[in-house]
Amino acid sequence: MPTTHATSADLERPSPELSPPTTDLATWREAIAAAVVPLDIQAKPGTTFAGRIRSSCVDGVGVYELLTTAHSVRRTPSLISKHDPRFYKLSLQLSGRGILEQDGRRADLGPGDLAIYDTHRPYALHFPEPSRTMVMVIPREPVDLTAEQIAGVTATCFSHDRGFGRMVNPFFVELCNSIEQLPGAYGARLVHSALDLMVTMLAQELDSRREEPSSITGSLHREIREYILNHLSDETMTPASIAAAHFVSLRYLYTIFSGQGDTISAWIRARRLEHIRRDLLDPLHAQRTVSCLAGRWGLHDAAHFSRLFKAEYGESPSVYRRQRLVGGSRAA
Repeated sequence: MPTTHATSADLERPSPELSPPTTDLATWREAIAAAVVPLDIQAKPGTTFAGRIRSSCVDGVGVYELLTTAHSVRRTPSLISKHDPRFYKLSLQLSGRGILEQDGRRADLGPGDLAIYDTHRPYALHFPEPSRTMVMVIPREPVDLTAEQIAGVTATCFSHDRGFGRMVNPFFVELCNSIEQLPGAYGARLVHSALDLMVTMLAQELDSRREEPSSITGSLHREIREYILNHLSDETMTPASIAAAHFVSLRYLYTIFSGQGDTISAWIRARRLEHIRRDLLDPLHAQRTVSCLAGRWGLHDAAHFSRLFKAEYGESPSVYRRQRLVGGSRAA
């Protein structure tokens, strides 16, 4: 993933270790499009755009620090293709002000505040003054929430001084401050922890709205998904046992999941594989065998697991681990 740097005298926190500056807006647009997705970026009228980027990419998650002069960003319908990779973006305002608009909502962000948005739907960002922001570009696959659930909290301000934001937001600030260290042996673990914190905060926000008018089916679907995530290690968990635990018929359980794009069995399998994939990259589990890690998440048949993993990620689990695990001894 390319890294392009641009700077000017009016940007905060000059960083002498960065590459030579450029103030060409076209170059900035090209760099952002290559690194993330195409965007319509415009300087604030009457100003000359300038910016600077620091970045790291860890296990498919891009982490960017952006220092920019006043500008606006739009992801318009004409820039969105059904073939584009599907990402969520977490934006943390570190200095200056930012305004995010998506799905009919508007989030006004000050220093320490963060918000989520979806690159597969139109959005707009406005920075009326020089700003420093951290942006995480996150593939949809490792996020344990449905697209529908994420759509319910896009362009929502998670303030640094309220609720879970008081605990979660400072973690993202420090993650940005340590951006150069993320490619190290434990960077993936830190990024996975950040994703877990993000999902926890979003889920808490969704739960806090349960008192508002909402469908009983949607509430039950969230409850069942949480139950599944808490019992992934149980190899005896089946759709029938899940239905029984929630006092619903198996047919109704399938109906609840039918509108989410995955069957319940496929969703359970995907979550197990994602947790195993994370463990394969974790230096703390470097001495544990692949079969041990698979069994930890309820997949005890080694041959069956290996076929599932290769179908999902294109490589056997042993090869996947050997090519990506950094530092420490590796168990086959």
